[in-house]
Amino acid sequence: MAETSARMLALLALLQSRPRWPGPELAARLGVSVRTIRNDVERLRSLGYPVEAERGRTGSYRLAAGGKLPPLLLDDEEAVAVAIGLRVARGVAGVDEAGSRALAKLLQVLPERLRPTVDAVATTVDSGPENIGTDAPDPEVEPHVLSAVAQAVHDREWLRFEDRGTPRRVEPYRLLSWQRRWYLVARDPDSGAWETFRLDWIEPRMPTRRPFEPMPVPGGDFTAFALRSIAAGGWKVHARLRIAAPAERVIARINPTVGVVEAVDPATSVLVTGADSLETIAAYIGMLGMDFTVDSPAELVPHLLHLADVYTRAARPGVRE
Repeated sequence: MAETSARMLALLALLQSRPRWPGPELAARLGVSVRTIRNDVERLRSLGYPVEAERGRTGSYRLAAGGKLPPLLLDDEEAVAVAIGLRVARGVAGVDEAGSRALAKLLQVLPERLRPTVDAVATTVDSGPENIGTDAPDPEVEPHVLSAVAQAVHDREWLRFEDRGTPRRVEPYRLLSWQRRWYLVARDPDSGAWETFRLDWIEPRMPTRRPFEPMPVPGGDFTAFALRSIAAGGWKVHARLRIAAPAERVIARINPTVGVVEAVDPATSVLVTGADSLETIAAYIGMLGMDFTVDSPAELVPHLLHLADVYTRAARPGVRE
């Protein structure tokens, strides 16, 4: 009986490891006959596991989705990977709490031989702040927003939502998670324009159930397009700066995700950059090491003047106001 139970657990683990298994291959892996595999499959079904069989010359089996989540069989490396993943999940509201509950359940059912390793990971691994490039708070996406957008992307159906109060209707193509923010790459079906939207700024409306025919994204790479467009429109505040340097020099100094550069003449260029606060832009623009003037917004100038005073006093310690 113990041998049969162990074999059934091994069979269940194999069925969970890939979508489909030929019967003879399962029999060979477990060192039993094809008939024994059929009998074990029937036992798993009697226990509530939805194992489907395909008839044919050899026959095959697959573990289908059921009405309840069956026990997951994880090997040593998988258990550690899940524990680490649950500790570092970020960016969606409620994920920290749900991850802690799931981790507690994982620790409760772990075999004794695995418990020290996974428990060590769970109790010693922590996450520092990832959004360290700005003084703005970390954004979070509500789970229902992520689910609604992901479903529309998967089903290739038009998506309606409010973007900071503005009604939008788009063809959703791809989700991108980057620097603790979630983005949607989409196309406006009326204008044909491609855009990138921040999920923490939108609120989905009722599903449209209207399918669309996919179009190729400009450049052929969704991630590359998203990172380029984030620089121009994916931040809370933006600034337009006139740089006293050729566009090639400016491009060589910045990350393409934080700025779009245009040449004005051989010695001058315009940089459009963004961040989640003007203070962040003021701090980082000095890293260019190039002379510049502010085209917009005017509200950026006081932050630059403040930093200029701070740096001046730091360079001349004897000078105090």
